[in-house]
Amino acid sequence: MAAYPFVTLDVFTDQRFGGNPLAVFPDAAGLDTGTMQALAREFNLSETAFVLPPDAPSNTARVRIFTPRTELPFAGHPNVGTAWVLAGLGRDRGGCCGSRNKPGWSKLRWSAGTGRWRAAAFPRRSP
Repeated sequence: MAAYPFVTLDVFTDQRFGGNPLAVFPDAAGLDTGTMQALAREFNLSETAFVLPPDAPSNTARVRIFTPRTELPFAGHPNVGTAWVLAGLGRDRGGCCGSRNKPGWSKLRWSAGTGRWRAAAFPRRSP
């Protein structure tokens, strides 16, 4: 079986191990639905996000979101956290998901004036 890297992070917080926990697989191409569901069950977080190639060239990615029990059509914090992960990997378009970093963390702020995320999430790291 191929290796699939993942990131765990906390969304909507400035405190380590606070906010909404999330696991993101930034390159889930090749994973089938059953495997994604099994991984979400194994992580046992409220949601786990899987990033796939986009359906249309105008999109950056396609994201599938799973709870431990089912797939969701949409959820807020997984999309925000996934955008932050993709931006950190340089996979956002035009810097739309960039963050204003402090050492080790950044807060999520939506700028209505620019229509862009000004910052993002808090990476989960051991103390």
